[in-house]
Amino acid sequence: MTEQEEKKKKNYKPVETRLFGRRKGRPLRIRKTRLMQELLPQLTITLDADKNAKYPNWPTELFPHKPQSVWLEVGFGGGEHLAGQAALNPAVGVIGCEPFINGVASLLEHVEDTRLNNVRIYPDDARVLIDALPDACLSRCFVLFADPWPKARHAERRFIRPDNIARLARVIKPGGELRLASDAAGLVTWMREQMAQASDLFTCLHDSATPPADWVPTRYEQKGIAAGRVPYYLLFVRK
Repeated sequence: MTEQEEKKKKNYKPVETRLFGRRKGRPLRIRKTRLMQELLPQLTITLDADKNAKYPNWPTELFPHKPQSVWLEVGFGGGEHLAGQAALNPAVGVIGCEPFINGVASLLEHVEDTRLNNVRIYPDDARVLIDALPDACLSRCFVLFADPWPKARHAERRFIRPDNIARLARVIKPGGELRLASDAAGLVTWMREQMAQASDLFTCLHDSATPPADWVPTRYEQKGIAAGRVPYYLLFVRK
C-alpha cells in the first residue's frame, strides 16, 4: 500500500446513506443569485459544537427575537409552506433544511418578499443539524412531500425510517408535533408502517386526505392534485 493510500485509509470516515438527489438544477436567475450571495449568509446556520455546549438556549438564540418555540421543516422544497408558516406564526422561529440550491433560492425570495425575520436555513443534510440540536428543543417538525424513492432497492433512502424517527423523537418535546404528508401512495403506506413501529414514541392524531386547519399549500402539492394524485396528511404527537 502506497503512502497516499495509507493516508486515505487513515482519514476515511463512513458516510451515511445519502437521502437526497441532486443539489442544483437550472442556473439561477439574477435575483436568486443575489439572494444566495447576500441574504443566505445572514440566515445560514453554522454548526459549532463548542458554541452549542456553551449556550444552552441554542437554537432559540439563532433568531433576532426570542421565539416562543422553534419548528423545523426537513426538505422544504420551494419554501412556500415554510415561509407561509413563518408569516402566520411570527412568534415562532422556523428552521428549514434543504440541500437543493434552487429550493433554497426560492425560499430566500419568499423571505425577502414578506420581510420574514424568523427564518433560519441549514442548506445541507438535515440529519447533521438534527444531531447537533439539544434534546426536546422543537415544538413541531414537518417532513412534507419528501422524495418517495419508489424502487425497493432505494427504500433505505426514504427519510422516515427507524433511525431518523429516533432522531426526531429526541429533539421534539413531549406533546410536540411531527407532521408528514405525501401524494405517493407507496410512501404513505411506508410512513404509516414505520410510525406504527414507533408507537412507543409517537401517537397518531390525524391521518386523512384533509389537511390540518393551519395548512399552507405548496405548488408541488397543487400540481399533484391537478394530476389526479391524492395527498395524505399525517400528524403525530410526541409521547
